[in-house]
Amino acid sequence: MLLEFLYSKIHRATVTDANLNYVGSITIDETLLNAANMKEWQKVEILDVNNGERFQTYIIKGEPNSGCICLNGAAARKVQPGDKVIIVTYAQMEEKEAQNHKPTVVIVDDNNKIIDKK
Repeated sequence: MLLEFLYSKIHRATVTDANLNYVGSITIDETLLNAANMKEWQKVEILDVNNGERFQTYIIKGEPNSGCICLNGAAARKVQPGDKVIIVTYAQMEEKEAQNHKPTVVIVDDNNKIIDKK
């Protein structure tokens, strides 16, 4: 049986932009993606700390070291620039594999610069 577990998380990133006129997705700074073991086109769940919204979309790679966290398309209606969001991915694994699993957690400052990685 496969169980679903937290795989990675970018904790309390600041939304830098919301672009309603884009097809869809979230653009994330490539440096943050690499640190969090996230991939372009991967499905993510977005948790908005400010308004309680929870929704899913997929990742588009943003400019490295830009601090970019931009919600695009329909998702742009669910956030405001300046909102704090938690960006998470999950993985399915067998129970035995999950016993040794530790998720990657990237904590960022108000400018989306990495301050800790676990």
